[in-house]
Amino acid sequence: MISYAPLWKTMKERNVTTYTLIYKKNFSPYTINSLKHNRSITMNTLERLCKALDCTADSVVEFIDDES
Repeated sequence: MISYAPLWKTMKERNVTTYTLIYKKNFSPYTINSLKHNRSITMNTLERLCKALDCTADSVVEFIDDES
């Protein structure tokens, strides 16, 4: 399972809001909605997020083993 929990933590640490991503970094509201609901995103979007937040992929997404 994909989780974007690290993204929200990274954004908080860097004082970046979803408003900033949408209106200053040109991310679509649809993309932000997908992130909020842990839906998949493209590798291009992941790269753009990493550049916008000056971080690596593990600061945006994590994979959770759902086999319990």
